[in-house]
Order: sequence, then structure tokens, then C-alpha cells
Amino acid sequence: MIQQHFSLAQGTLSTQDDSVRICHRLAGYDFPWELTRSLELAVLKTFCVPRISHLLKETGEFTNRTQKRYDDTSLIFGNILKWGYDSPQGQAAILRMNAIHQRFDILNEDFLYVLSATVFEPIRWNQRFGWRRFTATEKQALYQFWKAVGQRMGIQDIPQTLAALEQFNGDYEAQHFHYHPDNAAVGNAVIRLMKGWFPAIAAPLVPTFVKAVADESMCKALGWSKPHPLLANGIIRGLKLSRKLAKQFPSRRRASFVIDRQNATYPDGYQIEQLGPKEAVTKSTASRCPFLKMRSFLKADL
Repeated sequence: MIQQHFSLAQGTLSTQDDSVRICHRLAGYDFPWELTRSLELAVLKTFCVPRISHLLKETGEFTNRTQKRYDDTSLIFGNILKWGYDSPQGQAAILRMNAIHQRFDILNEDFLYVLSATVFEPIRWNQRFGWRRFTATEKQALYQFWKAVGQRMGIQDIPQTLAALEQFNGDYEAQHFHYHPDNAAVGNAVIRLMKGWFPAIAAPLVPTFVKAVADESMCKALGWSKPHPLLANGIIRGLKLSRKLAKQFPSRRRASFVIDRQNATYPDGYQIEQLGPKEAVTKSTASRCPFLKMRSFLKADL
């Protein structure tokens, strides 16, 4: 089964189902750890934009309920990646994401940037640290997959090619990445959360690791200083060494999706409709949020 999927990834995309199957394999079989880390980096990058970090700090979701906000985001994205955006689970996750965002006035270009980061941070991480490189077809699959999700979220003016989306991503970061205390407050809250995942002896290394893999513009916007070059280079070399070692292991036979792992916030299970803040009610209402403009894409049997 894994070999069949890899064969597909080396070919061309002929249907939307191809991109769904490829992203399912990347997230659950070939790169589950790597995709999780790169999407964490993508989330941290959104904090580099003051108007985004200000909203997140104002709601308190990342500063006061960091673990829950992290888990809610992981479960929403995880259901879309595991089951596909048009599955009952994927549709429910998109509907819930729309409901969470509908309370806020969020610019379309900010939604579009988050979408672009979701595509390109995994690609960039893979280029640096992947045990094998993504094929051109896999990169196109990531683009087509998240483009389809963005359309179902109501995001407007999504660039029509992978290259055009990458250009938008770079231009947006050059224009909007600026330091602000809110950036630092939200970013540091996530770092504190990550430190709590490790034993006391290893926890102090977490900020160093994150800052080592972050680029210069990201560190500057978050108010972080880069680690000493020798330490940063050691971390980068260690990640690259792990890539070489990973090639020696047999292909994963058992899926490892993030939604199938133990969850700190919901140890007894969860319902997608309950994710996010309690104030976000999943219902059909008029909203200025562009996420709800494409509700017609979602089936009525949710």
C-alpha cells in the first residue's frame, strides 16, 4: 500500500482524490513527525504579524489556554489531513473552523497568508531536514489540497499556481513581519507550552531548538535572539543526521496521525463540534468573515 502511494506521488495529479491520498500518506506514514514540527513553525510564523498576534492575545486563546488552543488546532487540521476535506470529518472540521473565526473581522490576505504558510513550511522543512525530498507531485498535492480547503473556507483570490502562492508568501512576510510586544507574548506562550512537554532537564533546550530552526526575520519579529552559531549549527547538523539515519529504517506500516495520539486536553475523547472557544457556535449565520461565504461547499448532512 505504501509503495503504491509512493508510485502515485512520483506521477502526476489527475484528480482531487490524488492530492487527498498523497497528503494522507505524507501526514500519516512518511512524515508524521516532520509535518507536525513544520506546521508548529507555520503557526509561530503567523505570530510575526502584529495584527494577527494582537487578535490572538486579545482573545487569550494562546496566552491563557495555550494547550487547549494547540490541541484544538491540531485536531482540526488532523481530521482534514487524515480523512480529507470532503469526508464527514473533514467537512465538520472546516465548519467548526469557520464558526470559530466568524466572530472576528479578519482580512482575506491574512487568511491567505496562513494558508500559504501551511503549504510552504512543510516544503521548507522537508528541503532542510526530510529523510527524502518531496517529489514535485507531492508539492503540487500539498498546494492543491490546501487550496481546496481554502476554497471551502471562503478565502478569496487564492493564487492559481504553486509558484504564485510562494511569491505571495514571500511578499506578505516582507511587508507584514514586524516586531510588536504582542508577537512576543503569544510566541513565548507557545514556547512555554512546549517546554512543559519535556522533563525538567531537557525543557531549557526547547527555546534554543525552536530559535535555531527559525529564520532571521521570524526571530526578529518575535523579539528572539538567535542562539550562538556553534549551538545553532549543532542543532541543524543533528537534524540532518537524523534524516540520514531515518533512511535506514523500513517504511512505516502503521499510520501515525496526530489525531490518533494521546491528547492532553481531551483524554476521554472529543467531538469536533466542541473544539475551540465555547462562544463559537457552529451554525449558519451571516458574517463579515470570508470563511462563511463558501458554506455551500459543505454538505447539509453534518
